[in-house]
Amino acid sequence: MRRRFVTLDVFTTKRFAGNPLAVVLDPDGLDTAAMQGIAREFNLSETVFVFAPTDGSHRAKLRIFTPGRELPFAGHPTVGTAVLLGRIDGGANARDFVLEEQIGLVRCRVEPTGQDSGRATFDIPRLPEQAGTVADAATLAAALSIAPGDLGFANYTASRWSAGNPFTVVPVRGLEVMARCRPDMARFNAAFGGGDFCAPFVVCGETAESGNTFHARMFAPGVGVTEDPATGSAAAAFAGYLAAHGGYRDGEHVARIEQGYEMGRPSLMELTLRIGGGKLTGASIGGGAVVVTEGMIEA
Repeated sequence: MRRRFVTLDVFTTKRFAGNPLAVVLDPDGLDTAAMQGIAREFNLSETVFVFAPTDGSHRAKLRIFTPGRELPFAGHPTVGTAVLLGRIDGGANARDFVLEEQIGLVRCRVEPTGQDSGRATFDIPRLPEQAGTVADAATLAAALSIAPGDLGFANYTASRWSAGNPFTVVPVRGLEVMARCRPDMARFNAAFGGGDFCAPFVVCGETAESGNTFHARMFAPGVGVTEDPATGSAAAAFAGYLAAHGGYRDGEHVARIEQGYEMGRPSLMELTLRIGGGKLTGASIGGGAVVVTEGMIEA
């Protein structure tokens, strides 16, 4: 059966930058194994399958796959699919809708920026929580092929957080250290394990572009993602980390996170934190997306 698909570059305003995403628009009749096979065929960080929603008041139900497994939630698939659905709906103005994902309901706001491009922002569906302890500095550094003295900046130290997918947030001194990070697979699981999702979100306060707040890299080879150009679910987890370590006062705060530069895929995620009573009360993640290809896949 021929099924429509679209690819987009997400967390960017330009084609051939950001994080590529495949969206399959006619998935009815596909079982989980078939969807996993299609995701392996596209071999992008994630592939989304768009189904009719369970609740008719919502826009769509999404299933999200890496080349290696299904995810309950992911950020760049949410942003990219939301922009694509807004384009399909033909709206010329900003609009809100709800997407159903395995993690729960994800509220989105979409604004077209061109015939084949747009911007979407979504409220994270689950507040991040600490997700256990982290390995010692020597173990973390060895797994990234850097030295223990390369870890940390300001008052930031390693910690593990999850808003659906768990990430070990690993602060490093700057861009020079960031460029030297290379996953050592013989040491990787010992440093970042703790379940079926094993991934560090490496961050520093030095940025490649002025006006940005943090520079990041993310590695998840265990689920088929050697390195990711932009990781919205990591940004969602990072919201909890920042609320705990960043010294933010009550109110709304925006952190601009650049990622993908070492891959030649520069990306930008805008993370908005809402702090009340000294705690994180909510967060949203936004970014642009642009259509790159449209076609049919036999499946």
